[in-house]
Amino acid sequence: MKQWCRTGATLLLGAGLGAAGSRLLRLRGGEEEEDRAALLHRLPVIPVPTVQASELTVSPGTSAAVMKYGFPSLTNIKTRESYVSSYDPRTRTASWVIERLNPDSLNGSSNRKYCDFKEDESVHTFHRSTNDDYRGSGFDRGHLAAAANHKWSQKAMDDTFYLSNVAPQNPQLNQVTWNNLEKLCRSLTRRYVNVYVCSGPLYLPRQEADGKLYVHYQVIGRNHVAVPTHFFKVLILEQAGGKGVELRSYVLPNEPVDEKLPLERFLVPIETIERASGLLFVPNIMKRTSSVNAIK
Repeated sequence: MKQWCRTGATLLLGAGLGAAGSRLLRLRGGEEEEDRAALLHRLPVIPVPTVQASELTVSPGTSAAVMKYGFPSLTNIKTRESYVSSYDPRTRTASWVIERLNPDSLNGSSNRKYCDFKEDESVHTFHRSTNDDYRGSGFDRGHLAAAANHKWSQKAMDDTFYLSNVAPQNPQLNQVTWNNLEKLCRSLTRRYVNVYVCSGPLYLPRQEADGKLYVHYQVIGRNHVAVPTHFFKVLILEQAGGKGVELRSYVLPNEPVDEKLPLERFLVPIETIERASGLLFVPNIMKRTSSVNAIK
């Protein structure tokens, strides 16, 4: 099952060729090489995503280094200077955004006063959000990959202001508790070699008066940008000396949160987020390390 998560397409194609090849061997003997070549010409080329980012030499925080532990999903992948994301055209927000934090990426002369929120022109106009969608909505443009995480490059910080990297967020949550969680992520770089942060929206069911579960969420603006019911952060904390990784995973409601509540109150098992989001983190992580300590 773990192998299928990363290489399933390769395995499927290989199995098909193997069966066809064996039939050709039985039927035509010495002509198998010619027939195999002809068969390959008739088969469509299937692109298989590969991730070898950890083997590259890259600048601090760059997207090539971000994907060391793989893709949580393989839909609409977008690569920026400072993060990698998967975009959901139905909700007009990202499904997930991954960034890598370390002391080098947190230091530099970049300044957010030079940044402006902007449309992502790589997204079709039917499926993208605009600043007008947020204007007067009562929601902040909440960063998924945080601007303050990427002071190492003005371009990297600029890229966090694409509207494909934000989601409608309750102002109090965005400015207080979510901000505190972002600060916690940055503080962890003092204890760990790298801190990989995956953030995204959740749309969780709620039981109604009739006893049934429903998923209800608001949409804002002309483009009907979905307002998440919750947000998640999954932290992959890389220990020094190749000792493995620790995991922390948080879920916060998209509503005002008492700032006196400790962030530990929002820790959840990572399986909870995987089930709720349709994403998979653990199989990818286990391919890169034999030691995982999940903090619950």
